[in-house]
Amino acid sequence: MTEEKSMFKKIVSNPRIIILFLSLIIALLFMNPTLTEGVAIRGVDDDSPAMNALPTPITSPDMDIKPRNREVIKSINDVEVRNLEDYARILEGINPGDLVSIETNKENYFLEASSLYDNVTGEEITYLGLNVMAKPTTNIRTGLDISGGTRVLLEPDGEVTGEDVNLIIGSIEQRLDVFGLGDVTVTSANDLFGNVFILVEIGGVNEAEVTELLSRQGVFEAKIGNETIFRGGDQDIIFVCRTADCAGIKPGTCREISANEHSCEYGFSISLSREAAQRQADLTRDLDIIGGPNGYLSENLSLFLDGSLVNELRISASLRGNPVTDIEISGGGSGPTRQAAVDDAMASMRQIQTVIITGSLPVELNIVKVDNISPVVGSGFVKNALLAGLFAIIAVVTIVSIRYREIKISIPMSLTMLAEVILLLGLASAINWSIDMAAIAAIIIAVGSGVDHQIVIAEETLARNKNRKYTLSWKKRLAKAFFIIMAAYFTLVVAMVPLYFAGAGLLKGFAVTTIMGVTIGVIITRPAFAAILQIILNEK
Repeated sequence: MTEEKSMFKKIVSNPRIIILFLSLIIALLFMNPTLTEGVAIRGVDDDSPAMNALPTPITSPDMDIKPRNREVIKSINDVEVRNLEDYARILEGINPGDLVSIETNKENYFLEASSLYDNVTGEEITYLGLNVMAKPTTNIRTGLDISGGTRVLLEPDGEVTGEDVNLIIGSIEQRLDVFGLGDVTVTSANDLFGNVFILVEIGGVNEAEVTELLSRQGVFEAKIGNETIFRGGDQDIIFVCRTADCAGIKPGTCREISANEHSCEYGFSISLSREAAQRQADLTRDLDIIGGPNGYLSENLSLFLDGSLVNELRISASLRGNPVTDIEISGGGSGPTRQAAVDDAMASMRQIQTVIITGSLPVELNIVKVDNISPVVGSGFVKNALLAGLFAIIAVVTIVSIRYREIKISIPMSLTMLAEVILLLGLASAINWSIDMAAIAAIIIAVGSGVDHQIVIAEETLARNKNRKYTLSWKKRLAKAFFIIMAAYFTLVVAMVPLYFAGAGLLKGFAVTTIMGVTIGVIITRPAFAAILQIILNEK
């Protein structure tokens, strides 16, 4: 008993093992697991009852939101919503035209239910405009292969620069946000031949709902009242500044409003055609001025994307009746600190710039491939992967126990395998990395390489001569083991680099997850396993 206490004390006080324990705690905090059930809002349809709810519209979650931070529906009409079955049952008892109260973890909403024609049943069904999902139990983001949805691969029709790609991505994100689509990921990808692609993944929608939306350019209009001043894509907008010399935070405009509130103003210039400038002059000539000569006109400039209002801007009094072709768009942002106010203002500026440019993208986009993925396939794959992993752990424990005839070696090896998985999932949660089928396959590869490396450590550190004596010191045996491990590590990383670019980015998840997994192993878990093995051997 005394020897076991001494061994335990050495294990929990070893720096490498302490690093492993702290890393596991941090990983679990990022994952934020829970067992509670619920229903979360996945997306909100455009111009739906939910979008017209009071006191504020129900909106789709941000694209980069953590899964556990989604808005959760607690009750509908004072009836508790515990799962998707509860949600469906409550919805069946609501008729079109009924007033519906929805309580979430953020707000109490009131809206009027409407009806929607169901193409499958041919009947009118109750419609709220909410796309819901089971409440996430962790912050691990799942890819379309698991959660279901549509993946679209787009290819620009012509040569594009890095700035063009960023503009296209921003425009697609803006348009999808306008249409209330949640669970959206838009990234650029390259293949091994240097071709550029845009990869769009949208959870919870089918192919027909998204293909037409992505294949056409957006329609942007700027209006005063019901009259259009200028449009995107028809030569009304000649130039939109996106560089630091004519766009950014206005000097001297950042100020502290209160102890925890700062504000900043942004501005950027655009150039209109003479025809658009004249329309602006004609439509503003009879408007009233509010706030004196340096004030604003009585009507705002409304920005519409695909028919949906996305922003409103004040019009400077100096523009009334004045056909100016070079004008400045300005606005503001706020935040608890000066830097937060700057970031908010810059984000608002980029959003408006993207909206204005959306209707005149530098190139058209061709749909290369569309994959419509059912969540049933993904859930079945996950179950099979978990079962395979369980059997693999049992097999490893059995073989190692037979080989070394020592359970004290096989148990730490198995626990190290489990620790690697937790650390990898924690890292994925921290950086919002999606776990899809390719990533799960990569986790299996990473854990498999981890077992291989641990066996190398065990073999090298337990190696003896014919007289059952160690021929090298512990440090030299361990150094020899880690030389083999590092050589295998760099070989694997180099092998993953081409996969990062192969398949137009579709194998990126496999490559990145594999690299993250083996790196975590080499830096954290392998040294901890070696330390445990050293303590066990010394105690024996």
